[in-house]
Amino acid sequence: MKSIVCPKCKSEALIKSGVVKGRQRFRCKQCSYSFTVLKDGKNIDPYYVIKALQLFIEGVTFREIERILGVSHVSVMNWVKKYNIKAPENYEYRPTYKVLTHNELVDFFSNKESLNSSGCMITELGDKFMVIKWERFRKNAL
Repeated sequence: MKSIVCPKCKSEALIKSGVVKGRQRFRCKQCSYSFTVLKDGKNIDPYYVIKALQLFIEGVTFREIERILGVSHVSVMNWVKKYNIKAPENYEYRPTYKVLTHNELVDFFSNKESLNSSGCMITELGDKFMVIKWERFRKNAL
C-alpha cells in the first residue's frame, strides 16, 4: 500500500481529519496543512497506449482508434500530446484497415489481388490482427 505524505512538506506525520464527499481528509502534524487524497483514476494497460500511438502514426484518426481499441479518443489525443508524437506528413493517402482472425489473415495474403499496388502493415490486436493498407503513389516523370 502507498504511504500517504503531505503534498506541502512531504511529511508522513499525518492525522485523519474527517471525510469530505466520501474521501478521507488528513492534516499534517508538522505544517498543519489539510488535504484529501486524490484517486488514482483508471490505469490503462500500456499495450493499448502503444497500439493507439502506432495506429495514429499510420494515419488512423482518433475516432477510428476509439472504435478499434475501445479507448476514448480524448485519451488518445492526450497520449499523442504527452509523448510528442507527430502526425504523418503525407495526407494524400487515406489508409484502410481490416481486423482479421488468423485464418482470415491467411486467406487475405493468399489472394494476390489484395495487395496489388499497395503497401501494408500488420499489427496484433489481442487474439486478432489488423491489416492497415495504403496505395502506393508514383511520381510523374517531368
